[in-house]
Amino acid sequence: MINLEKLSLNISVHRSTFIDGNGLNDIISHMPNLKNFICSIHSNVYIDDLIHLPSNQSIQRTLRNLEKYEIVSYTDYFPNDKIGQCHIFSHSYATNSLRRLTNSFPGGLFKFVHEISLYDEHPFEHEFFVCIAQAFPFLKILTIDNKSSQSKRHCQSSNEDNRNLSIVEYHHLIQLRLFTAHDDYIEQFLLDTKTRLSNDIFLGANYDGLRRVTHEFARETTRTNCAKVKHLFNIDELEVPKHFDVYFPHIEKI
Repeated sequence: MINLEKLSLNISVHRSTFIDGNGLNDIISHMPNLKNFICSIHSNVYIDDLIHLPSNQSIQRTLRNLEKYEIVSYTDYFPNDKIGQCHIFSHSYATNSLRRLTNSFPGGLFKFVHEISLYDEHPFEHEFFVCIAQAFPFLKILTIDNKSSQSKRHCQSSNEDNRNLSIVEYHHLIQLRLFTAHDDYIEQFLLDTKTRLSNDIFLGANYDGLRRVTHEFARETTRTNCAKVKHLFNIDELEVPKHFDVYFPHIEKI
């Protein structure tokens, strides 16, 4: 390994402590000829309290000796799951997918990433989805796992046609998976005042959530994006009302 010039790491591990810059330095120090280092490293730890746990700032300080590789990190703690997560990754990350991105995701530009999953115990607000669309311009598959309602949504609910919001566009999105997402995220992606979906999209969502968000498939501000859906997953034909196919006119099969 002493003559290695390029190293790419994609690791996800459960440990008693986070992998940080000190651990990476221990590896890289044995590779004096290394010129190109690309990584995406998830380390998860079990937590029984939130005392004496490393902060995001302390993890970032351990990365100072790796600045030439353009490596960043973010750290989250999820009390409900009793899990801590640290994600260390390169800005030049060129692999197809990234998983379990949170509100702490610092942004950037990832042209080669086509699939991501989002997870958090705190709500994802509209601004976060603006950041995601900008960071992943060629995103094709998006999965959201978040049961927390959007806090800012209630400020906007009195004016559904709020044009002060930037409309988020996903030009290449073909699959949107919202099975484990709060209704607010179904609304986030179906409201035409918040999101502009691409045509012929695959949508996976809870039927009851769809029914609530679309006001029994009669809501005008969700009609445009629903008309772009080509495939709906896990919808029972016996459950849907007669006007369902009018609201989703391009569905090939249910």
